[in-house]
Amino acid sequence: MATTPGTVYLVPTPIGNMGDITARAVEVLSSVDMVACEDTRVSGNLLKKLEISKKLISYHEFNERSRAEQLVESVRAGMNIAVVSDGGSPGISDPAYRLVRAAIEHGLNVVALPGPCAIIPALTASGLPTDRFFFEGFLPQKQGARKNRLRQLSGFPHTLVFYESPHRVQKSLADALEILGDREACLAREISKKFEQYARGPLSRIITEFAGRNVKGEIVLIVSGASKSQAEVGSD
Repeated sequence: MATTPGTVYLVPTPIGNMGDITARAVEVLSSVDMVACEDTRVSGNLLKKLEISKKLISYHEFNERSRAEQLVESVRAGMNIAVVSDGGSPGISDPAYRLVRAAIEHGLNVVALPGPCAIIPALTASGLPTDRFFFEGFLPQKQGARKNRLRQLSGFPHTLVFYESPHRVQKSLADALEILGDREACLAREISKKFEQYARGPLSRIITEFAGRNVKGEIVLIVSGASKSQAEVGSD
């Protein structure tokens, strides 16, 4: 495939199952001049499996600002660059935003490929309403800030979608139960991987199911939106 000179490609990569990578993603990764990635070891292994050899450059949350400027200069010089995260769609709770903004400000072409992203399969398999939803990303790490944010979200009538880390998920579940009430929810874990799991039911039931367990893997927590009465209280 002939790529357009001076383009930033946002390329989703598998979140578990290698079969989820698209033919177009492989095509773009094969044709670009450079791949900007969170972890060169992770992306290096992915490219090796795809039998693709490319120059890799680290692009993560700790060097995002300075690296974005460097990458923009490369794209302005005519290079095509693919941006990937360790898994999923770059820019969704992963680095890419600053580079995209900088590229747009310089009039450069940005192309986002559709592909793997944990939000959508978790939401659609949750059994909760999907017509309108609010993606919060990760809740704050500190409990006080986390509870405060949940209070702010408590009146939302739409399905709430969160990312959560395994070592903090039980605390977040407890805080959600306390602040939001015993709403219907779904905890999706290890999507597309060998031990994929969906725990559905009231928050209290999910808390009981995971009590005392060493929870592992990437987690998406989906919680039903506020009822009409809850929405009215939340808006107040």
